Amino acid sequence: MKDDRSHPLRHSREDRDASSHVPQTPQTLSPTYRLAFTDDEFLCRSELRPVRLQLELLKFELLLDEAGIMSTVVLFGGARIPAPDRRETARTETLADLSKHYDEARRFARIVTERSLAGGGQENVIVTGGGPGVMEAGNRGAADAGGRSVGLGIVLPHEQAPNSYVTPELSFNFHYFAIRKMHFLMRANAVCVFPGGFGTLDELFETLTLIQTGRMQRVPLLLFGRAFWERIVNWDALSEAGTIAAEDLELFRFVDSAEDAIKAMENWEGAGTKREKIPAR
Repeated sequence: MKDDRSHPLRHSREDRDASSHVPQTPQTLSPTYRLAFTDDEFLCRSELRPVRLQLELLKFELLLDEAGIMSTVVLFGGARIPAPDRRETARTETLADLSKHYDEARRFARIVTERSLAGGGQENVIVTGGGPGVMEAGNRGAADAGGRSVGLGIVLPHEQAPNSYVTPELSFNFHYFAIRKMHFLMRANAVCVFPGGFGTLDELFETLTLIQTGRMQRVPLLLFGRAFWERIVNWDALSEAGTIAAEDLELFRFVDSAEDAIKAMENWEGAGTKREKIPAR
């Protein structure tokens, strides 16, 4: 049976192509004559921000659905952490020492992807921010296993191109941080956070807040590198001050190796249950 849903798309393309072949006159050269959905200047107007937000929400959702990706495992972490064989490029000795987390992230992503592929490759697909450092390690580990991985890039003045290990057809680029953050978490079966800077801390605390407030299902939230995290955040002080509840400290676990993380995921409360994609609220 012919799919009638193809007609509007076909007609839109035909109209777009036809409008590019009209005679060049003062009228057809006017910006007002452009089809609205092909007019970049119009789409970039501040009044069109709600439309652009919707487009960024829809594009990722539709393409991941088409790719058959049902759930993900998210890796957050510092872009400045080098691979161990590049530790001499680190700007500080501490960053050089943190290079061990590159290998751990790579190994963890490989194990997760191997298990995903054994089950058909639709569940627990690795997702990173698509950049260097820990993000590169995550995508690289998935590639080591022969699997797919997703990269969610963001347009920044200093941002580089996506790392070469992201699956090309799953490499995305975002303008809005808010929509990018939603996509990180809407299909997440687990969130793994490696040492990092402001961006990593932002992603960690936003995830904690969403889980704490019940806006997101509780999933394994794993902090790689106990020594790092206990040095930069006084978790107990938050509880002792009463600014968080004592039970909020149970929303996450510290792990120091890929094996620790896999074990924590397997033993997490509710692990093994079929997870439904979290709707945007």
